[in-house]
Parts: sequence; C-alpha cells; structure tokens
Amino acid sequence: MRNKFRSITLLTSFLLSIPHFSSAVSLDIEKRVIEHTFKNGLKVLMMERHQSATVTAFIRMNVGSVDEVTGNTGIAHMLEHMLFKGTKTLGTIDYKKEKPILDEIDKVAAALDAENRKGVRMDKAKAGELKSKLKELQSKHKPFVVPDEFSQLYAKNGGVGHNAGTGNDGTTYMIHLPANKLELWAAIESDRMRDPVLREFYAERDVVMEERRMRIENSAGGKLYEQFISAAFTAHPYGVPIIGWPSDIKNLSKAETKKFLKTYYSPNNAIMGIVGDINPDEIIKLIEKYFGDIPSQPKPPPVLTVEPQQAGKRRVELLHDSEPQLLMGYHKPTLPDHDDYVFDVIDSILSSGRTSRLYKSIVLKKQLATDVGTYSAPGSRYSNLFVFSGTPRHPHTVQELEQAIEEEIEKLKTQPVKKEELQKVVNQMEAGLVRGLNSNSGMASKLIYYEAIAGDWKYFLTHIDKIKEITTEDIMKTARKYLVNQNKTVAYIKKKQ
Repeated sequence: MRNKFRSITLLTSFLLSIPHFSSAVSLDIEKRVIEHTFKNGLKVLMMERHQSATVTAFIRMNVGSVDEVTGNTGIAHMLEHMLFKGTKTLGTIDYKKEKPILDEIDKVAAALDAENRKGVRMDKAKAGELKSKLKELQSKHKPFVVPDEFSQLYAKNGGVGHNAGTGNDGTTYMIHLPANKLELWAAIESDRMRDPVLREFYAERDVVMEERRMRIENSAGGKLYEQFISAAFTAHPYGVPIIGWPSDIKNLSKAETKKFLKTYYSPNNAIMGIVGDINPDEIIKLIEKYFGDIPSQPKPPPVLTVEPQQAGKRRVELLHDSEPQLLMGYHKPTLPDHDDYVFDVIDSILSSGRTSRLYKSIVLKKQLATDVGTYSAPGSRYSNLFVFSGTPRHPHTVQELEQAIEEEIEKLKTQPVKKEELQKVVNQMEAGLVRGLNSNSGMASKLIYYEAIAGDWKYFLTHIDKIKEITTEDIMKTARKYLVNQNKTVAYIKKKQ
C-alpha cells in the first residue's frame, strides 16, 4: 500500500515538473480512451488500465430532478430506489405467481391514493378499508421477494461499492468488480434496463418520505439549502429538491413512474464508463450481446423553462433550533460559457485550501467563521449559482459574515489579482486533475459526467488550457457583472429564542 501511494506521489511530482504537463496528459488520455456507439444509441467510453485485475463500471442515465414536472417531483430519485428492487428474473422467487398479487396491490393502492387526494372530502371509512386491504396484500406478496438480490450477486462475486445516486442533472449506477466478472455485470445491468419490476413501490414510497424527514425536515443545513435554492430559482426546475416535495412523494403514482421510466431509461439516453483491466474489443462484443437488442426510445423532451433575470436581492430567514448558517448565491452561466471558466478561477482563489482568500481573511485573521467556502450549484446542465457558504463563529452573526464576504467580493471587482495567485490556481488544478484521474472510478466518473453535461468527454482535457487564458481583467469584469446585489439570494438560519 505504501508503495502504491509513493508511486502516485512520484507520478504527480513528475507531471508537475513537465512544462505544459496538462497537454501531455491530455494527449495520452485522448489516445487511450475508446468510445463506441451502438445501433440503439447506447454509448460506451472505455480505458484500459492493467495495474490490477479489476474494473469499474458506471452507467449514467441522462435524467435527474431537473427533468421532472410539478406534481411528480422526486420521481427520478424514487425510480432510482425502485431499480434496486429487481426484474422479472431477479428479486423474485417466481414472477408468474407474483404478478397477479402485484396487479392487485396496484389496484388497491391506486384507489387508496385517489381517496387520500380528496383531502377533507375523503371517505375515512373507505380509506381505512383500502389501507387494511393493501397491508394484507403486501404481507401476501412479501414471501415472493428476494431482497437486495443485485447486491448479493455482486458481493458473492467480489463486487464492491454497488450503489447509485440521483442528482439534479443525472442518475448514475456504479460497481467495482474483478475483471473476470464483467459478463455478470452485463447480464445484471441489461436485465435491469430491459425488464425492471417496480415491486414494493408503495412501501418504498414511505421509505423515501422517511429519508426526506431525516435529510431535510430534521436537518438544519438540509432545510436551509432547500429554501435557499427554491428562492433563487422561481421558474426553472433547479428550484425543486432532488428528493421531491412532501405532498408529491406521498402521491407519486406507480403508473406515472413507469411512464417516466420508459421515457428516460433507454439505451439512447445512457452513457457507460468502463475503466480497468479490459480489452475494449471484447467489451464492445459483450455489450452488443447483452444490451444490443434493447430498443431505443424517442428522444426525451428538453427543459424549455429559462430562469428569468433576477430583479433584486432576495432574502430567506429560517427559524431553527440550531446554530446560525449562511448561504449566498449569484446566478451565473454554465459550461462552456467563458464566464464559467472565470468562475472556476474565482472559486479557487476564494476557497481552495487554507491559503485561500476567504479562509485567511475570515477564518484566521478576523475569526468571524468556523468555515467558509464557495461552489457552483445545484447542477451544470443549465445556468446555475455561484454559492458562498459559511458558519459564523460565536458570538459573531450571519450579518457580519455576509459583510466580510462582500468585502472580499469588492476586492475581486476593484483590485487586480496578482500573476502569482493565478499561477497558484493553475498549479492546484493541475495537481487536482492528476489526483482525480489516478483511480478507475475517478476516470470513469469524469468520462461519463462530461460526456453528459458538456456533450463531449474531452471537455476536461482542455479545461486547464482555458483556465490558463483567464486574465485579471476577466476576473474583475465577471465579478462586476454577476456578483451584484440585484443578482443575489441570501438565506440564513436564525436560532429560535
């Protein structure tokens, strides 16, 4: 293990010693990444790495919470949960016998949902009968279910890290496994794409409601972020929480979820990233064998709503029995807009490490905060926010922290950044690139992410070259254009008395 880390350190040091090393790395990666698109639109990006007999396999579906409509918020996240429940062959002891019970569950649950949606006009006696009937059917169905069979199969065959995640922009399924088990992965994942069965839907809906309570309702930071984002985006679906609004989760329809599945979970809306001990020609044959006959679907509808230009500062106060926190956001363009590159530089200058401006000034010198940072949120497919976050150090207030951050913003607008500081940004990004690409998972995730978001995985290869072109004038101009009160949303926690 020590030798491995030593070799990584030596590699990083060696590359950093090469003038224009990012170009050398880019050329090497560009030659080694193999891409192939199948007849049904499925795209795979591959890279051979033979350091160990392991493979990382990611599948990214180009669908996230940004693709949802009012009334169905949280459906992308719910669908991610459901796709761990199995297929017609996995997750069940006998699908033919299970199917009639599933149909009856759907019928009763749909009637119960319809009754519950009546609100005060609900027939409580009828709802009670339907609820009892649903519970009875779910008990009858339980013996047919094989819980977590996907994960069990992977674990028995040396797989680790079997997981998935839904974001604003996409949903990714991942696994790390021995190279000689890749055909097992292809069999499992093609089955999941071809014949998913949304079993235990209504029980899982309750699980998601509980997840929301834990992550948002009972979390000061989660609640603050949700209110901050919804205040910043009044029209665009970026303002909707990934997990969904409570009333929508409670009423998510299985029929609508199936429709959503058919619309977005198709080969032509998927990108695979496979990195490790592989032979690309063999991988292409393997994927053709297992995924090639899955039909493509019509291209999913684009998000047409554009967030209107903000016309004044917005403020959100959250009363909560917790310590104060601050979030400040400014609307900005996303990649590949030139100003997005400038914000990458601003982000690094302000909050990259303990030598960054915000940390040195606000945390160390003024001791106003225990932490302060910047990042872009909530997604990157569409125009987003440049966010400042921080936690005041007692007895200081969020107002003092906000003022201190604004003072640093004013410096960006009026004081040219020194060349040494710009060079430090480049050095940090180059080192970060090397670190991020050392692992198979780091490489695979970058390939599929930029292929989905930028439309071309090669985006990250040219990123640093673009960063090197950013000037002090670019930084001042961009800060003056976007980091203004008219474009600002502020949210903070005020402790309950």
